[in-house]
Amino acid sequence: VDLKECLQSAEFISSSDGNFKVLEDGSVYTTSALSLSAEKKTFTILLKDIQEQVEKKIHVDLVEEEKKTPNTRHARDTVLKRTKRRWGPIPSVMIENSLGPFPLQIQQVQSDTAQNYTIYYSASGPGIDQDPKGLFYIERETGNIFATRAVDREQYPSFQIICFATTPDGYSPEVPLVHTIRIEDDNDNAPYFTQDVFEFCVPENSRPGVVVGKVIAEDRDEPYTLHTTLKYRIVSQTPPITPAFSLHGDTGAISVLLPQLDRELVPSYTLLVEVRDMAGQPFGLCTTGTVVIKIEDTNDNAPTFKQLQYETRVEENRVNVEILRVSVVDLDEPGSPGSGAVYEIIRGNDDQAFEITTDKNTNEGILCVVKGLDYETAKQRILVIGVNNEAPYLLAPHSQQLSQSTSSVTVHVLDVDEGPVFKPCLLRLDVKECEDIGTAIGRYVAQDPETGNSEGIRYRIPPGQCNWVNIDDKSGEIRTVRVLDRDIGEMRRGQCNVTVLAIDRNGKTGTGTIQVCIVPGNKNFPRITQTDYIMCRDRKPICLTAQDGDEAPYSAPFEYRINDRRLASMWKLTPHDDNSWYLSPKSDIPYGIYEIPVSVIDNGGKIGENIVRVNLCDCVTPSECDGRTRQLAGGNVTLGLWAILAMILGSLLLLLILITICGCCGAGVMHRQVTDDCANHNLIISNTEAPGEEVMDHNIIPLQNTCDQGGYGVKTGEQQTFEMVKGRGHTLESVKGGGHQTLGSVKEGGGQTMMDTCRYSYSEWHNFTHPRLGEKVHLCRQDEEQKHSEDYLLSYNYEGKGSLAGSVGCCSDQHEEEALDFLDQLEPKFRTLAETCIKR
Repeated sequence: VDLKECLQSAEFISSSDGNFKVLEDGSVYTTSALSLSAEKKTFTILLKDIQEQVEKKIHVDLVEEEKKTPNTRHARDTVLKRTKRRWGPIPSVMIENSLGPFPLQIQQVQSDTAQNYTIYYSASGPGIDQDPKGLFYIERETGNIFATRAVDREQYPSFQIICFATTPDGYSPEVPLVHTIRIEDDNDNAPYFTQDVFEFCVPENSRPGVVVGKVIAEDRDEPYTLHTTLKYRIVSQTPPITPAFSLHGDTGAISVLLPQLDRELVPSYTLLVEVRDMAGQPFGLCTTGTVVIKIEDTNDNAPTFKQLQYETRVEENRVNVEILRVSVVDLDEPGSPGSGAVYEIIRGNDDQAFEITTDKNTNEGILCVVKGLDYETAKQRILVIGVNNEAPYLLAPHSQQLSQSTSSVTVHVLDVDEGPVFKPCLLRLDVKECEDIGTAIGRYVAQDPETGNSEGIRYRIPPGQCNWVNIDDKSGEIRTVRVLDRDIGEMRRGQCNVTVLAIDRNGKTGTGTIQVCIVPGNKNFPRITQTDYIMCRDRKPICLTAQDGDEAPYSAPFEYRINDRRLASMWKLTPHDDNSWYLSPKSDIPYGIYEIPVSVIDNGGKIGENIVRVNLCDCVTPSECDGRTRQLAGGNVTLGLWAILAMILGSLLLLLILITICGCCGAGVMHRQVTDDCANHNLIISNTEAPGEEVMDHNIIPLQNTCDQGGYGVKTGEQQTFEMVKGRGHTLESVKGGGHQTLGSVKEGGGQTMMDTCRYSYSEWHNFTHPRLGEKVHLCRQDEEQKHSEDYLLSYNYEGKGSLAGSVGCCSDQHEEEALDFLDQLEPKFRTLAETCIKR
């Protein structure tokens, strides 16, 4: 098929039928055995120009070929068959850089179909019609392949050409043959190093066997042949001394050979190395290279002073001044840590008056005075200084230990005229808090360093400082000018620094500092923070807590005391912690309000007086107490509600009993004349609602009462008293003693009956009635079954026509000692009567 006529620039040729293959010259061949039927065989050839993006198709019809005479071409069978042919020779080999003669035959290709056809041979590909063009050609009739010139394998290691066998009319009985021409390598390239100069570093004193580096060489000849098998060796060493390094022949690795590499002796080595192919055989090609090995410095040399002794001078009292520079010699590399000097003062600087540092630029040691020197104390100072390196020492194996270099420095102190000096320069003075103004608290004097005394020195305090103290200008005595109190403004910090000037005759001055510290004192009284409490029937102890404005040791721990003896017998104090104590009753004391004087003593012995007011109330919770309890006059105790009701009802019942008894006895029993003074206390009986007339009759029975059964009260002016008519032979049972004595005997303190007056004060009446009634009420409260009340507290609806005393029950017996026990238990129905009495 003429493809060029259809598309001359075709780059891609393909067939639509896989049984046919189309070559670039237009030849079409079958890829397998093919049977032709009566029908036509049709397929399409596709041509493409990728650059121009042009596509064309050629339709091919395959028909059976007519039979021809034997003189021309042999007729083909219907079935096409392939036979073994001599058309695939082994790859050709051409020696690189061959010397000829040229043209040089390198191979022959021949087709077996040449026995039946006239075959012409042709070839295409690299070296023929592609670069490098004209290197090979093939004879048309014989199929011999020739080379026209020498070939460089490193440029063209092989060639692949396509050989064709065709008949004169263009028929191709053979499939195109791909033939390879391999260029055999010749050792025409010497090995070469990848770098012009190899540079490595190794620390001095490295051990033998330490790898320094590796040299690398390459060869362009064919790999894995003797042409590229390389060997390395050291040709020479500079300086030409004992060989210091070895070179591995196969790998090119350089390692340390000399036991001791000393940078101070040889800072670097230059090696001339060789690489040779053909495994190092003499006839192999070789190349040389350069290796520079630098010896890195290690700190194996100690610095030494250039001088063993130095002398210098400095004026006394000079501070922060440079007095000397010292230098050292170090063989290590300058500027490295191994040569950097570090100076120190070994001896002679106990007072830390000197300091030595390093000048980083010059590596010199700078000696300075950081504290003023005193000529009078020492006229010269001798220092011993030493030097080391910044980096630690790294010594060679089996070498001796390095010793530190030292040098002595003599410092001469020059005398100068100086001002007074305070000793100490800071004086602490402790002042007790609240000391009087003008109190001497200390003395602060300075001395002249030249004379050693304080003559002619005057003192003063510069203005602008805290004005707590002043100083005597001649003696240096310090006194307070204010009362120092830590609770006042600027004194809260508790201290103040005062600068004092000392001036000698020549006008030279010296300064010192006084630190005035206020020592806390015992100026505050301890006081109880809360003084009003309510204690219910559980009588749980009260926790009293005190505070003191002073600091330790004049505050806690506190000690509590009850000052009143009588109350101390009723109440007790027990400690809880340093600040608090518990207050509790000692026994079952009556309910009421108690004002207890409590003294609190701090750790410094200062006593604070406090009044603690305790409301001992018959309650379950403090909120039940409304504060309406009545206060008792004599002992600072108030009567409870039940006690007041008992007293009121008891008095009414006693009056009823006495009236009944008096009515039964008649006028013959009592013949006593009533005096005018007692007329107001007689019992007046009136059945009319209008006011009755006062009857003065000798038959009227005067009111007689015992002290623990009540009385009749009259209020005259501001004083309230109880007035009672004293009977004959009627005695009161003592609450404590159990004996018999009259109310008058209690008043006078004796056992005789008083007949001259019938007026008694409330306190005398109270002292008899209160303990008795309190005990009865207490017994009734503790008796849950109400057995006591059953004996004397009865309910009556109708008294009848009998005796007036007949309905009183057990209380009608006036000789019975327990006639008043019914007052201990009162029913709730009496509360209204009690409240009404209290309001009146």
